[in-house]
Amino acid sequence: MIQSVTDARVVLSTIGNADDAKRVSRLLVEERLAACVSAMPVESCYMWEGKLAEDAERLLVIKTTAGSLAALERRLRELHPYAVPEFVVIEPESVATSYLAWLVESVNA
Repeated sequence: MIQSVTDARVVLSTIGNADDAKRVSRLLVEERLAACVSAMPVESCYMWEGKLAEDAERLLVIKTTAGSLAALERRLRELHPYAVPEFVVIEPESVATSYLAWLVESVNA
């Protein structure tokens, strides 16, 4: 199968702590909804229920395919401890051919 850069997607989602980040990341990869999930510590400042909130969180950078987005979003909502999980999709302009082939194979296997 010939892959196109249009197959690749990057999803951003924040989550509260390292244990939740690891649990959700592992399940998304094991269930082949994501090829890879990178988690990094971030400090978030946001409005929640009319009040300013500042929290240490983990930013999940989820690498997946366009065809898996709907299933990934459903599963992330099921697994996520937040009432309103972040789900921001980025469509890359360019992806290395070998990485794209691995990504598609990993998600679609």
